[in-house]
Amino acid sequence: MGEASKWTGPIVDNHFHLNRKGLFLQAAGEFKRAGGTDLILVHCPDFSAPPSTREGHFETYKDTVKMAAEVRETHALGVRVVLGPHPAAFAHQFAAWLEEDGEDGAERAMNNYRNSIDAALELVHEGKAHAVGEVGRPHWPVSDRVWDLSNTLLEETMSMARKEGITLQLHVEGELETTYSDLAAMADRVGLDKRRLVRHYAPPTLTGSVTQGLTPSVLIGKGAIEEVLSTAESSTHGFLLETDYMDDVRRPGAVLGPKTVPKRTNQLLEAGLDEEFLWKAHQELPDYLYGPSP
Repeated sequence: MGEASKWTGPIVDNHFHLNRKGLFLQAAGEFKRAGGTDLILVHCPDFSAPPSTREGHFETYKDTVKMAAEVRETHALGVRVVLGPHPAAFAHQFAAWLEEDGEDGAERAMNNYRNSIDAALELVHEGKAHAVGEVGRPHWPVSDRVWDLSNTLLEETMSMARKEGITLQLHVEGELETTYSDLAAMADRVGLDKRRLVRHYAPPTLTGSVTQGLTPSVLIGKGAIEEVLSTAESSTHGFLLETDYMDDVRRPGAVLGPKTVPKRTNQLLEAGLDEEFLWKAHQELPDYLYGPSP
């Protein structure tokens, strides 16, 4: 797997966006040239005008699936696809439709969310997608009503994931212990294997008593390395690495650039991280959570 201080095993970026108006195939190529082998491609909606019908969700999801196929064909990268209603998109719809139509608006927003989940599941069942996400709840101040609706739908989605035996990628607020504890309790209520809750944009603290059995997907900026090294041994079942690369030409490299995960993987190895953790991060856990890479 590893030789000296150079990692020769697989390298997976667990949360990567692509945009046809961005670098798209060029960004995927940069990831590969840096040593990357597999992308977890996460659907990114049009935040200015998210779909309001099941058909609208399905069409936008199909384009993400098509982009994955183009990356595989062009770069021979493994690409697994994650589809779902981004919490920022549906929370803003909640707020707008509540203001417009009161409880009728709330019901309309909830049905739109459920339609988006249903459309994603159809593509999972067809084998064209591999998990649902990023789903979650607002990570900025919202009204109590929007917060409660978001939590209701999140727990409902966890129940669906248990029944379907699939993984959820979560985007939630940034707090550490309280957020993990709240999500773990929610998963326990519906009987979901907490390993199948992947906390996207996770802080680098991996201690099992903090992460509560969830799978942290660490945003692996340079400052995360020391904390990963100091807490990896106390993790419950390992962790994943991600960039949350946004592929936005207006913000090059946001959040982290496409070369980051390969670079940080080798830096972690050089700094003394046991290869077992890198093998879990880049092979065992992705295979468990999403199935084998196509």
